[in-house]
Amino acid sequence: MAETIRDRIKALRKKAKLTLDQAAEQAGLSKSYLWELENRDLPRPSAEKLAGLARAFNVTVDYLLGGEAVENLGSAEDKAFFREYQSMSPEAKARLRRLAKALDD
Repeated sequence: MAETIRDRIKALRKKAKLTLDQAAEQAGLSKSYLWELENRDLPRPSAEKLAGLARAFNVTVDYLLGGEAVENLGSAEDKAFFREYQSMSPEAKARLRRLAKALDD
């Protein structure tokens, strides 16, 4: 059975050991709205509310919507960077590799 948005939100909040008040504050939501998200079949929350929840729980909006396994924002940024890298010209890739090597030394 597929997880719903409410299942994921509730699981993430409990995993972070946050109360409804704490999680709502971090996500920029009201406690009552977060409770409704976790316990009722509401229409899909707005992008702004999903972004707040994703920041509070350090996951992507895609994950909240049923995307692949839990991933933190750092991992999502790495993937986005790699996708961008793949689309670069060979010269730009070579410059970036030299820069990365210089930063790592």
